[in-house]
This record gives sequence, C-alpha cells and structure tokens, in this order.
Amino acid sequence: MRIFRHFTELPANARGGAVALGNFDGVHRGHQVVIGTAVRLARQDRLPCVVMTFEPHPRSVFGQVSEPFRLTPFRIKARHIEAQNVDFLIAQHFDQEFARHTAAEFVERVLVDKLRARHVVVGYDYVFGKGREGDAQFLNRVADKSGFAVTRVDPVTATDGAVYSSTLVRTCLLEGRPLAAAELLGRYWEVEGRVEPGDQRGRRLGFPTANLKLGEFQRPALGVYAVRAGVDRGASTVWHDGVANFGRRPSFDDRDPLLEVHLFDFSSDIYNQHLRVALVAFLRPEQRFESLDELRSQIVKDTLAARTALAARHLPNLPGPSVVPAPATDPDRPDTPGEDREMS
Repeated sequence: MRIFRHFTELPANARGGAVALGNFDGVHRGHQVVIGTAVRLARQDRLPCVVMTFEPHPRSVFGQVSEPFRLTPFRIKARHIEAQNVDFLIAQHFDQEFARHTAAEFVERVLVDKLRARHVVVGYDYVFGKGREGDAQFLNRVADKSGFAVTRVDPVTATDGAVYSSTLVRTCLLEGRPLAAAELLGRYWEVEGRVEPGDQRGRRLGFPTANLKLGEFQRPALGVYAVRAGVDRGASTVWHDGVANFGRRPSFDDRDPLLEVHLFDFSSDIYNQHLRVALVAFLRPEQRFESLDELRSQIVKDTLAARTALAARHLPNLPGPSVVPAPATDPDRPDTPGEDREMS
C-alpha cells in the first residue's frame, strides 16, 4: 500500500478507482466493512482501491475535545488499513482551510478532478464539507453528473445489536473492558511508542518495566492489565506476554499517567526502542500501597493473574495479538476464557 499526504499528489495509477471515505479511527469492524466493500468493488471492476482519511482528526482541529481520544493514531491506523488489502491510502492534511470546502467543492475538486473516482463508498453516518452538509444522500444526488457510483454501507451490528462505533470502543476502554473493546475491533486494542527511561522503581522491586507515555492515545481505565507486548526488532516485531499498570502510581505520589509494562521471562535493554502493547484483560483497579513490601507482594499476585488470564485466552503463536475473543457471558473476567478464533 502506498501512502500520500495530499489528494493532489496522486500518480495516474491511483486515480479512477473505488474510494472509501472516512476518519476510520479504530478501524473497527464497521470500518472494515466500509473498506472491504471498496476493496470488493475495486477488484470486481479491476480498479485501484483508495482509502481517504483525514489527519489530524477533524475533532482536534475544531477543538471539540479536551482529553486524548485517538484509538489509532496515524501509524497504527495505516497498518490496519493496509491489512484490508487497500492499494492506496490518502492521509489528507485537515486544517481550517480544508474544512472550508463546501460539499459540492469537495466532490468537484477532490473526488472528480483529482481522484477521478469511479465508485465512492461511505458509512451510513459519514458527513463532509463545510457545515457537515454532505452525506450519502448528497453524494447520490450528484453521482450521475459527477461520473461515479455511490454505495452507502448500513450500520454493522454486534450479536447483541449494538452498532460498531469508535465511541463504543472508547467507552469499553474507559470502563476497563478491553475484551469487549476487542470484540468491536476484531483484535486487541494497542498503544505504541518509544520506551522511555524511568526511575528504576520496578527494577528495584524485582520487576523491571518498559515505560510508555500515551500521548494522543485514548486513556483506558486506570489499573493493571494482562498484555501482549511487541518489541521492534527492525524488520519484525517479537511478541511477549506481560503485565502492565496504567496509572498515576499513587504509592509514590506521581501525577502523570504512565503505562508501565513488565515482560515475562525477558531481560534485554529496550530503552528508546519501539514497543507495541495490546491490552488483553483487565485485572484490577489501581490502588495505593503503604509499603514497598506490600506493593511487591501485589505485583507477584498480578503477575500470576496475568499469566493465568493470557493462558485462558489461548493466544496462538501469531506475529501479533490479532485474535478475536469469542463472546462470553462476561468477556472481561479473566476466569471466563471462552474460545478464541483467529482473524481471517
């Protein structure tokens, strides 16, 4: 998949294709259907498949958020879009100037003049243009004279009838339900970043940690998680089981939330290396301890609980945590394993 930062930069072989439009934050199962529809139409008519998304997220540009909310910052989003067999990704720079395009101008300047779209695919709730005046109905009205067909993808729902959405994924994470979030995403939710040197507290306790600041990532519930962590080894990512604490470390009166990851049976120095961390199961809320001995004792218990939770998920030996948890009575209880199945 080739990536472009502006719709004016496209080569000839990226034009005249099936185009999926959307922010696609999370690339959840609903997004996957939208993108997959564009891929199917492109292959059917022997056209290039193009996904057009917007960076930074429009909500950030319009000042509609006060806390970090991204499920998939661009690097991760691009990885998951590429996994859908897309040919070209346009990560269109979004700013106040671009936002001033009316819906008609967006269609004429972007979809017709530059992309020369043959087919446009959007989700049921996709809106665009100044004042959010454009939607699937608008696209249908202008499709014939613009020279493209339009497909509107209806809401995609889970087994309980809930519509897959980025908002619902965020809610699951905020409530400490990473397995429920994984059901919506089709994979375990990940954060990633450079490992930063810490104060060595974990090492002194006998449990060295790799520390990540979450930056623009959505904050999950504060607490302890069973995780799978991928260490960047150049051309490959090597995955390890582990346990992580996301929190403010109240036992030490720290304030800024930090993800501290302890990898099992691992002793290499990974400072300044890239680390991917997938939240598999929530173990307990963050809590304050009165002594280091009490904290050390709890870490031993957390480590055992994380090993048990990861074993119960029957994680296969895959390049990453691309496993879909099967629905269970309570999918976020570590002692309710269910049966996992691999993503196709």
